[in-house]
Amino acid sequence: MDDEVQQPEYEDGTGMLCVFGRQLKLFRERAGMDRVRFGSLTGYSASTIASFEQGRRIPPPKFIDQADEVLSAGGVLRASKEEVARAQYPAFFRDAAKLEAEAVVLHVYATQAMPGLLQSEEYARAVFAMWLPQLDEEIIEQRLAARLARQQIFDRRPAPHLSFVVEEAVLLRPLGGRAVWRVQLEQLLLVAEKRNVEIQVMPLSRQEHAGLAGPFTLMEMKDGRRIAYAEVQGDSRVHTEREKVRELERTYGTLRAQAHTPAESRALIEKLLGER
Repeated sequence: MDDEVQQPEYEDGTGMLCVFGRQLKLFRERAGMDRVRFGSLTGYSASTIASFEQGRRIPPPKFIDQADEVLSAGGVLRASKEEVARAQYPAFFRDAAKLEAEAVVLHVYATQAMPGLLQSEEYARAVFAMWLPQLDEEIIEQRLAARLARQQIFDRRPAPHLSFVVEEAVLLRPLGGRAVWRVQLEQLLLVAEKRNVEIQVMPLSRQEHAGLAGPFTLMEMKDGRRIAYAEVQGDSRVHTEREKVRELERTYGTLRAQAHTPAESRALIEKLLGER
């Protein structure tokens, strides 16, 4: 899933953030507080409160809980917390992000950059910073926070089963520079140590390759639903039709057979770190 970086669709003051911001302002004014007073009670500056109310910044969950209590909103603000959190992703990725967070099995095939779930903070920042058209610094920070938050999936209990097939070219491409690249490879080795995670590298030397149609993600939900997600140039689609999902499952199975084993992949990453 070359995920939420793909397209700068976020627009200030629109959608769910705008609705939440108006509600926040109404409750604050009803409570007879100015932004300075309200900010002092929640630990934010008046300018940050203004940004929340105008839909220009995404309020964190902790702030929403505080605001609901301080403003005696009766749970109205707190009820919007999940939708506000989803607003940190561009519109095309929001459904996939929700599914990913709930999946019990996740398989990812990546071709151009390290999958978002495997990215180090430095690597992720570099990826966002080089995107064209350029993203504003504030949007980069929002996207970075969202990407790192997604990685909480590794610590979920019960632990989901996660597997990744990553093209060798991705490992050889030093996005962000050599220092960032080394940290990224080191993070791969750390993640690969988790018992519920398997990372495989698809070698450049393979003469047969099942993944030429591009990257995709497979998800299995707790209720048994199997879902596929595919994305190209910011155009994305969640597939629930069984025939299409089954087709991509067969493709992924072949990719895993063609790729290095997890042990061989770890050895390759260690070799790259030792050579550079």
